Amino acid sequence: MAEYKLTLLGFGNVGKALARLLKRKENELNKELDIQYRIVAVATGSHGRAINPEGLNIDELLSTLEKGDSLDTLSTISAPSDNLAFIQASGADVLFENTPVSYEDGQPAIDHIKAALSENMHVATANKGPVVHGYRELSDLALSRDKKFFFESTVMDGAPVFSVFRVLPAANIQSISGVLNSTTNLILSQMEEGNSFGDAVAYAQSIGIAETDPSGDVDGWDAAIKISALIAVLMNTPYTPEMVEREGIRNITPGKIAAAKAAGKRWKLVCTARREGNKISAKVSPQMVDPRNPMFTVDGTTSIVQVETDVLGKLSLIEDDPGPHTTAYGLLADFINSVQE
Repeated sequence: MAEYKLTLLGFGNVGKALARLLKRKENELNKELDIQYRIVAVATGSHGRAINPEGLNIDELLSTLEKGDSLDTLSTISAPSDNLAFIQASGADVLFENTPVSYEDGQPAIDHIKAALSENMHVATANKGPVVHGYRELSDLALSRDKKFFFESTVMDGAPVFSVFRVLPAANIQSISGVLNSTTNLILSQMEEGNSFGDAVAYAQSIGIAETDPSGDVDGWDAAIKISALIAVLMNTPYTPEMVEREGIRNITPGKIAAAKAAGKRWKLVCTARREGNKISAKVSPQMVDPRNPMFTVDGTTSIVQVETDVLGKLSLIEDDPGPHTTAYGLLADFINSVQE
């Protein structure tokens, strides 16, 4: 039975959910998939970092952070403060890269992934930045090292968007559309219930869906980077968020919500990408949709993506009520697929 040493770079909600999931699925990994693992290194943004070649105890990792203590106390060897040196020192077989996203250039996550691949590690990430800004370079590097660079959790959390739509032989993707930002969808759903925009944002923040600064969501940046990632991978064309025609939901007023409801329609923040000859155009904007559109039924934090091909027509994938646990599953699936392919 193969044993894999794991490094977790970034240990926020998603990293912790991944650790819990690894522990919960340990027996299945062992008995059904012949996979054993050891978490040998964990780095947080502000609560220390630890390396133990013999393996870090998951319960101890989580309880240490819950008590407000530093992970430094769990390290049995020196854990470099520099992330690139930390990756190298970890001696891992697999890196889970889950540092904060950079919409502008994907750094420093791109460099983290390069370092891991150069050290002959597989990489799984929930970070959209490297997919948008470094997909081809990182994929080529992974191929040259006979390693995997997987990123299923970057769009729609753990739903298998890339896995499903990349393996359609001789099917050309003509367009992609969907509701890809769950935060704005929740805000719009709350406004339909009579809440103001500000109150809807505050509610999303209170349940941990929206950030303290919600601009990345409400101004359409998160949706733009997600549609860019889908274009880069599924349409094999480099595309950045700055290239996306973008409008957020700040101008959607209670009056507009009421008018849409009276017309039997709903407001959604819709992402679209369309191939036109040799060019691709992409847009993120609020749109009114009617009941004939699959996006009409998407409530709260639910997301949907619809892909149109030249041979299968339109295919849709829906994810209901995502969270750190679903993102963690995407990372786990990437790990399993990396070591089994």
